[in-house]
Amino acid sequence: MERHRLELVGITYNQIESGVYAVILREAGGERRIPIIIGYPEAQAIECKLQEVKTPRPLTHDMMVNFMTAYGINLKEIEIRRLPNGVFAANLVFTDGENTRVVDARSSDGIALAIRVGAPIYTSSEVMDEAGFLPEETRPKARATRSSDRPAEKKPMRPSSGDFSEMSLQALNEAMQQAAETEDYEKAARLKAEIDRRNKKEE
Repeated sequence: MERHRLELVGITYNQIESGVYAVILREAGGERRIPIIIGYPEAQAIECKLQEVKTPRPLTHDMMVNFMTAYGINLKEIEIRRLPNGVFAANLVFTDGENTRVVDARSSDGIALAIRVGAPIYTSSEVMDEAGFLPEETRPKARATRSSDRPAEKKPMRPSSGDFSEMSLQALNEAMQQAAETEDYEKAARLKAEIDRRNKKEE
């Protein structure tokens, strides 16, 4: 069976269905994309890693990575699959160097783990043909609402930046540290994105 490697593009707020997020995966070396609807906690877990937000205590997926490291277990790869009801799931392939085990998981959990350890993400040609779309196609967000990872929690995400445009760089760093300490990881991620944007502007 032919497989396609996927790359994580990012997370978008789904404007069709309130309080829902879509993680966007792109076909490596191609243009087709797969949107997977996820809930707020999963979006937060992925965004924290993308923005490299430092947390005072490990989040659930960070704890899992620490557990894997302690016991010499590696995440070899994950494969996104689609269940008959249209929901996405994932096979997580673990190995200790001698034995290999496949574990069923939600696609969002698989992606959150994969980006933390650098494991490749794959899917089948069948899933790519059924769920993939080209950026030029109309209504990708509407199409995304039909394929989900789990029931979404109704908590809206605020804009990624802009709220902090009047703050100094030092104030942003202090606010990010405070947000991380109080476990407001959504705000910490947005602050980190604004800090990175300004640093790139100065380069």
